[in-house]
Amino acid sequence: MQMRINIPIPPLTRVLLALLLAISITHQITRHFLGGLDQGFLAIVPQWSLFYPWVYLTATFAEQNPLTLLIAGATILYGGKYLERAWTSTEFGKFVLLVTVLPNVATTLIYVFWYAITHNEDRALAYIQGSVALQGAFLVAFKQLVPEHTVQILQGVVKIRVKHFPAIFLAANTVSGFVIGTDTALVLAWAGFFTSWTYLRFFKKQSDLSGTGTGGATIKGDASETFAFAYFWPDVVQPPIAAVADGVYKALVTVHVLTPFSAEDIETSNVQATARGEGGLPSLLNSAGRRAGGSGKREEAERRRALALKALDQRLHAATAGRASLAGNPQQAMSDQDAPARSEAPAEDGQA
Repeated sequence: MQMRINIPIPPLTRVLLALLLAISITHQITRHFLGGLDQGFLAIVPQWSLFYPWVYLTATFAEQNPLTLLIAGATILYGGKYLERAWTSTEFGKFVLLVTVLPNVATTLIYVFWYAITHNEDRALAYIQGSVALQGAFLVAFKQLVPEHTVQILQGVVKIRVKHFPAIFLAANTVSGFVIGTDTALVLAWAGFFTSWTYLRFFKKQSDLSGTGTGGATIKGDASETFAFAYFWPDVVQPPIAAVADGVYKALVTVHVLTPFSAEDIETSNVQATARGEGGLPSLLNSAGRRAGGSGKREEAERRRALALKALDQRLHAATAGRASLAGNPQQAMSDQDAPARSEAPAEDGQA
């Protein structure tokens, strides 16, 4: 009689955990026990990285010590379990590939320019490695999906909402970079943050949960107001940050790097953000959370159906009122023929 062992970890998350263990152990063996054979073979060393292009992927999984290995493992296990189930393995794989490779490339270029300016060989020979960029990227994703969920630490003594974690993470790595000298972690943290936010904000396609689209409809990016760049920071500094971010956004729209959000995009994303937020964050740490998963999904589905019915009801009422007014005023009907085109106009003052 065969006994099957069911491990509740999605397939791609398992692969990432295996890569983390294999690459980290191999990296340490080659670096410390084989006479420095590694020399940038698995981690990024700016001076040699062009000769080993695969390091832009493997460096994320090459941890330096057991503590950072445990942190990386926990990040991939718990973050991957939720995100892969929320997005599907394919979409999660695209996200992981982007937030590992692009931050590593950007950090390498920064260190190359740093060496060119200062001629400090420590910059050219620095080891760029670890999952810091991936950690920052995951926190941005959770900020998008469940911003209002509260995480309790020390049995409820400390309570922090998920939406505050990216700012705390960046602040900690920035202070550490200047005080302790962990400058590679500082650069990777910010690179991972910007890569993740840019992709999720402007490019990632996702299912329309707002109820305003037809079956199988997808939307590009997340134009919701709560996912704007300024909303990652404390309220007191949001106005100046919003002004700068909106200026950069409008400049990129002007040169056709970004496509502007329409008013409908913003409205749909706001409704979708509400639908996601009410779904909550399922427990990933205990079996009780898994046992309650079925009822939680049913409740989430009911909430989404209620939102969809409400949006449909509002549209039907608006359409009925519009037909009634047009029937009593034929001239108005002629002047309103261009209304659909106007409604699709880009929102020039949309937030970045």
